[in-house]
Amino acid sequence: MSLRDTLLALLVMMVWGANFVAIKIGVDSVPPLLLTGLRFVFTALPALVFLRRPAAPWHLIALFGFLLGVVKFGMVFSAVKLGMPAGLTSLLMQLQVFFTLGLAALVFGERPSRMQALGAAIAFCGIGIFVAERVQGALPMLPFLMVIGAAFAWGCANMAIKKAGRVDMLAFLVWSSLFSPLPLFLLSYLIEGPAAMLAALAPPRLDAVLALAFIVGPSTLFAFAMWNGLLARYPTSQVAPFALLVPVFGILSGALLLDEPFTGLAMLGSGIVFAGLLINVLGDRLAVRLRRSRAMVAPE
Repeated sequence: MSLRDTLLALLVMMVWGANFVAIKIGVDSVPPLLLTGLRFVFTALPALVFLRRPAAPWHLIALFGFLLGVVKFGMVFSAVKLGMPAGLTSLLMQLQVFFTLGLAALVFGERPSRMQALGAAIAFCGIGIFVAERVQGALPMLPFLMVIGAAFAWGCANMAIKKAGRVDMLAFLVWSSLFSPLPLFLLSYLIEGPAAMLAALAPPRLDAVLALAFIVGPSTLFAFAMWNGLLARYPTSQVAPFALLVPVFGILSGALLLDEPFTGLAMLGSGIVFAGLLINVLGDRLAVRLRRSRAMVAPE
């Protein structure tokens, strides 16, 4: 990856890490399925007026919108409302990296290099430290399983992006958002109830409005458009591991803004995740240079 795209990927990870704090703030006063539906209403409108439909089949646009909006975010927002900490949610969501790599191998025949596999394995060890440190206490099973399911749904959504190929990724995201609000509002009506929906909207709290603005703007329109573009330009095995940095920024944001703990073990896990990412991104280049250096100095 170029330096510009590497820095762009890091910025996206920072935004997504902070996004879990915004979700936590938002669901404190707005029912989670309703908040998710509003997210995708404002993602689609008014941007839909200015962006032409992407050159992708309707079924891929609809599939991505359903998987990302209804399944992934519907479960994430609901899990946070049910008690999942923002930092731990950001951590478990990065299981999507391994779901994405596995699905890409099955669907597209992509195979990670040895260095990429090594980097992912090292980073996974860092994720394991996070999990062990964070689940020592009692953890509700339902929201925990919902986050795991959301991570799998994200991996499936990434396959729809890969299948669509090189299209206008911002337009793809905006148009796919058309297929999320109605199912989410229906689920909110059936599960959360009309009284809770009306109470949240009349009038909405300022912190909920600001949280929704962050979720729609930087986290959705900017970050997902950039992420989808990276997936379209580079092999999945090269892009997906960047998402392992989300829990680093998510736990740090939770510690700074929500007073969630950031312990020594969390710092150790962060360092291991960074090491795995560096191996994944730079390992092949360094290995090639090392082989070239050895060839140059080898006796004839």
